[in-house]
Amino acid sequence: MKNVLTLSLVLLTVLVGCGKSGNGELVGVRRSASFYEPDPYGMLFIPQGSFLMGTNDEDLANSMTTQTRTVSIPSFWMDETEITNNEYRQFVYWVRDSIARRLLGEQFDEFLISEDRFGNPIDPPYLNWKTRLQYNNEEYAEVLEEMYFPENERFFRRKEFDTRKLIYEYQWVDLQQAAKKTNRFNFETNRYEGEVYNQFGERIEINDRSAFIMRDEVNVYPDTLVWISNFTYSFNEPWTEMYFWHPGFDDYPVVGVTWKQATAFAIWRSELLNNFLSSKGQPVVMNYRLPSEAEWEYAARGGLEQNIYPWGGMYTRNNEGCFLANFKPLRGRYGDDGGIHTMRIASFAPNDFGLYDMAGNVAEWTSSAFDETAYAFMHDLSPDYKYNALPGDHHVMKRKVIRGGSWKDVGLFLQNATRTYEYQDSAKSYVGFRCVRDYIGN
Repeated sequence: MKNVLTLSLVLLTVLVGCGKSGNGELVGVRRSASFYEPDPYGMLFIPQGSFLMGTNDEDLANSMTTQTRTVSIPSFWMDETEITNNEYRQFVYWVRDSIARRLLGEQFDEFLISEDRFGNPIDPPYLNWKTRLQYNNEEYAEVLEEMYFPENERFFRRKEFDTRKLIYEYQWVDLQQAAKKTNRFNFETNRYEGEVYNQFGERIEINDRSAFIMRDEVNVYPDTLVWISNFTYSFNEPWTEMYFWHPGFDDYPVVGVTWKQATAFAIWRSELLNNFLSSKGQPVVMNYRLPSEAEWEYAARGGLEQNIYPWGGMYTRNNEGCFLANFKPLRGRYGDDGGIHTMRIASFAPNDFGLYDMAGNVAEWTSSAFDETAYAFMHDLSPDYKYNALPGDHHVMKRKVIRGGSWKDVGLFLQNATRTYEYQDSAKSYVGFRCVRDYIGN
């Protein structure tokens, strides 16, 4: 009887084992959930392809910075339009509300989550976003008072948020340093042996993986004074006072944002989506970022070969003589294209990929660092050149590529191949951005 029972258990084990292992064949591991990538909201699919990157017209400035070469770009998603004031305001409000919840959590437990579902302590605790936040609640008023301008700084006694305190703390993994062979984990010595530079330029030894995790913080509020500071002897005060916050400008591209702020926005946007996916049991791999200048140019061309402008033609007017983008068409005549300053997004027709305003309206930040000779040494597969400039670096090292031209630029800057730069710590009234997201698969 004992032998029969033993045999039965063995057979049961074999049958169960065969059911899970595919009869001893290599079938991979079972995943808890299947994955399907829906079209991201507000984004368009840019298919993979090869194109002739670089100038297709005269190099009028004789800059010699856009040598022509053939490169290949993997598929990706790209924002249909530039990030608008209203979209960027979601970022600002999130930072504002997170600061408020952190302050309230010091006195009101309902604003923090200090234990997981099993009762284990969470240190530091998470913010509880399910608790309703009311800024006009008298019970919270004293705690939140420090978020507002002090009384001596108030204009006509208006109680307004102190935008200087809207600081976003964020992290990223420096994969470039982590990928160096000298920085890899040594399995023979069972430790790391290299050194890295942190975000402040300090040289540190690698004790564990945390050495590759960079941390930084940035004030997220746009510089609204750029409308005045960018122009001398010019009256632009109404744009400074209303452009970012007034509902009439909700669908206009955000400006006054530095490269660092745009990068932080992309990281926040990634976490916003990934936290939602995590709550639904989905893989957390959706990362938004700024496009490389090669990706930007490829997208701007819309799949056309050697076209000078995103719309495919050689001129900035159509057959009826109407301008095809928002730029400075004639000397002193900013409004001949329909807009004196920036215009509402998608005011002109899209390119063949369906992307709006790839020329004109506002120039756009890319992730790429600017170097005059970058085209000569970048790879021909998804070319890119990055340099994380430190605060103490020479200003030349802080140049980041901007593309597309703006409402104040002449037609040359609207060309697909024209590349120029702004400094990563500068904000301008004519520079905005849009995000991309990697496509999963091929």
